[in-house]
Amino acid sequence: MAKDSARNPVLARVARRLKILGVVIIALAVAALAVYLIAPRVVLEGAITWQTWRDGLHRETLQVGDTRWVYLAGGKKEGPPLVLLHGYGGSYADWLLAARYLTPNFHVIIPDLPGWADSSRIAGADYGYAAQVDRLHGFVGALHLGQIALAGHSMGGAIAGLYAAKYPKDVAALALVDSAGIHFKKNAFVRELEAGKSPFDIDDRADFQHLGTMLFADPPSLPPRIQDVFVERSKRNRAFRDQVLREIAAPAARYALEPKLPDITAPTLAIWCMKDRIIDPSALDAIRRGLTHSPDIGVTELHGCGHMSIMERPREVARAITHFVLLP
Repeated sequence: MAKDSARNPVLARVARRLKILGVVIIALAVAALAVYLIAPRVVLEGAITWQTWRDGLHRETLQVGDTRWVYLAGGKKEGPPLVLLHGYGGSYADWLLAARYLTPNFHVIIPDLPGWADSSRIAGADYGYAAQVDRLHGFVGALHLGQIALAGHSMGGAIAGLYAAKYPKDVAALALVDSAGIHFKKNAFVRELEAGKSPFDIDDRADFQHLGTMLFADPPSLPPRIQDVFVERSKRNRAFRDQVLREIAAPAARYALEPKLPDITAPTLAIWCMKDRIIDPSALDAIRRGLTHSPDIGVTELHGCGHMSIMERPREVARAITHFVLLP
C-alpha cells in the first residue's frame, strides 16, 4: 500500500505533464495551420531561410551604383569563387538544392539578379541581356572575386555566356545550364508565346500547374496555399515580367548568345535535360558549333528531367560543374 501511495503522485505528475505537452502540440499545430492558411508566404520564406542556414549560406546585400544586390554567399572560404545565376522569373532560391553539393568545394555566390526577387528594380530601366551583363560585371568587381567560375540557368545562362564573351579574362570556367539565347527546335512553349500567351503569366492554380508541366518532367506537388503565393507573385510582377520577356524574346535579342559563342575563350560545359520543354535540347547543336575558341568543351545530358534541371537533378548538375571546373 505504501508503494502504491508513493507511485500515485508520480503518475499524476507524469499525466499532468503529458496533458500540458499535448496542449502545447495542439496549439503549435493550430498556429502552424493558421499561418499556412493566412500567411502562406511566411511558410515558404521560412523554408527557404531554413534551407539556406542548413547549407551554410548567408544572405548579404551590396550596393553597386544604382542597384542594391541581394545574394547568398558561403561554402569553402578559400575555394574558387563560383557565381550561380537564376533564370526568368526566378531567384537565388532556384539554386539552393544544387548549392548544398557545391559549397564543399567552392566559395558560392548566388545573387537575385537585378529586378528580380529582392534585388532592386528601377522603373523604366532596361533589364535585357546586355544591361544585366554590365550590372553583373559591376557586382563581381565590387566583391573583388578575381577570376570566377560562372554558371547560369535558362535566362541566367544567356547572361553568363554573354558575360564570358565580353569579359573573357574574368571567367575561368563557364557552365550553361538549359541556357537561353540560342536557336532550338520550335516547341509548344514557343508556339504559346507566338500565340500571345506566356505560360509564365499565371492567374490561378490551374495556370500554375500548367506551368509546372512545362518546367518539370515530374512537377513537384505543392500545397494549394503555397501555389497561391506563386500566383499572387506573378500577378504582382506581371508588368515587369512581361517587359523583360519582350526584351529577351525580341528578334534582336532572342538568340543573342549564339553569335557571341566564338568569343568565349573559357572552358565551357553545357548541361541539358533531355525532356526540356522550354528550351529544346537541340540547342546543344548550336553550342557545339559555336564554341570555336573554347579550349575545353563538355556536354552533360541528363535524363528524366525537364527545364528545371537545377531542381530536378541538383546533385547531378552540381557534380557535373564540380568535375568540369576542378578536375583536369
